[in-house]
Amino acid sequence: MKKTIISFNVTIGSYQSFIDQIVNLIADAKSCYICVANVHMLIEAYRDQSFASIVNNAELTTPDGMPLALSMDLIHGIKQDRVAGMDLLPDLLKESENKKFPVYFYGGTQEMLDKTKDYLLLNYPSCPVAGLHSPPFRVLTETEDNEIIEVINKSGAKLLFVALGCPKQEKWMSKMQGRIHMPMIGIGGALPVMVGIQKRAPTWVQKASLEWLYRLVQEPKRLFRRYAVTNSLFLTLLLKTVLEKKLGKKENSLHSV
Repeated sequence: MKKTIISFNVTIGSYQSFIDQIVNLIADAKSCYICVANVHMLIEAYRDQSFASIVNNAELTTPDGMPLALSMDLIHGIKQDRVAGMDLLPDLLKESENKKFPVYFYGGTQEMLDKTKDYLLLNYPSCPVAGLHSPPFRVLTETEDNEIIEVINKSGAKLLFVALGCPKQEKWMSKMQGRIHMPMIGIGGALPVMVGIQKRAPTWVQKASLEWLYRLVQEPKRLFRRYAVTNSLFLTLLLKTVLEKKLGKKENSLHSV
């Protein structure tokens, strides 16, 4: 089940229910994609209706950031767990170890994928890795697309982790639905954090919805403009949505008198 937050629909449910649903999708070998949504993705969807349609057509859209989980309560009165990519990635790798389904990693630099391979050998030695591929940093030709589709489909993989960054990875997964024969999940910035290229915020920072600030301190040049614009716009849109909802309830109560 999904509920709308400003510009797209977000799947609701407990954290464990997301793990269970993804495992079921893997068992069914369903060609689909899973979006791990944060404020940046929401604002991209608000600005681009075609991108919003891509997110809304996802099999699951998880509330990655605390702002989205809290928005679910403010807008719909639903206490929603945060379902972050940084938690999903290691938990799905544990499931892969336990259930022996092979995984494939697509995206990121070769250096990051080399670190990923070493990390998996050390931390998930029984996790079957079907392959890791770093695509060139440009638009691929149709021939190149067909070649990587064939490689992934023939690899024996049951789950594809896509690390191209938002919105590129969501657009790529949408394009590959029906062509890649397994669930795909966009893990964005979760992979460099897991393998130690970047640090994750302490738990108290995560719970205070300030993980974005922690990341900003780590990468100020890359993230300052994005956060300055997207966070401000998100807060404005959230306030507008909450006020409209309250005014709508007030009008309904007056009409019922």
